[in-house]
Amino acid sequence: MVGFLTRIPVPFKIDGTEEDYGKGLVFAPVVGLLIGGILTILFYILKRFFPPGVTGILLIAAYIMLTGGLHLDGLGDTFDGIFSNRSREKMLEIMRDSRIGTNAVLAVICVVILNYALLSSIPLSGLPKALLLFPVAGRIGSLVGAGSTVYAREGEGLGKSFINCCGIKEILQGGIIYFIVSLLVLNIKGLLLAAATMITSFATVKFFAGKVGGATGDILGAVCELNQTFFLILFYLFK
Repeated sequence: MVGFLTRIPVPFKIDGTEEDYGKGLVFAPVVGLLIGGILTILFYILKRFFPPGVTGILLIAAYIMLTGGLHLDGLGDTFDGIFSNRSREKMLEIMRDSRIGTNAVLAVICVVILNYALLSSIPLSGLPKALLLFPVAGRIGSLVGAGSTVYAREGEGLGKSFINCCGIKEILQGGIIYFIVSLLVLNIKGLLLAAATMITSFATVKFFAGKVGGATGDILGAVCELNQTFFLILFYLFK
């Protein structure tokens, strides 16, 4: 999962079946915790040299570098397709198109700016906890999305193995990881935020799935990014 969901080098390769990789998404919250841990360490280093505004920009850039922009790409493709107001088949075709449309640009810019604004507005005393957990919230969003819908395309696709091989069992297992981590970091507030963001991820994927008859890898990426932003909004409101 680390090698697939991030650009962090993995010194070894694990051979597995499509089902193994699909069910491995249950560990996506752990990958999110790894990303969050790196960002938290980076925050403590950067704040010694830069003002909060610059630190926030560098942290956003570091997040994009760590993930290779994978989920942001999915966000853009999803918005290009879903908000084209075309037929289901045309939406899926647009989502697969490598060209970037206006909706994609606007969606990515809005999410990145909003994330930056939220991170810059959270008190410094609470920022390490937000940095640690928001990538976890994003990855649980992808897991909930994969396990609660069907694959939208007829052929192959990047998200097919995850969507076809994940179900309620994987959501529960990943959810337990998410709730435990959230409880350890934020106590009872963490449980409330975890529950809320699992609900928002389910609602988001159902909205997208209702448009195209299921989910795709792009939609899982979009749910990840949007759920991270939902988490930061809730963290800020209940700081």
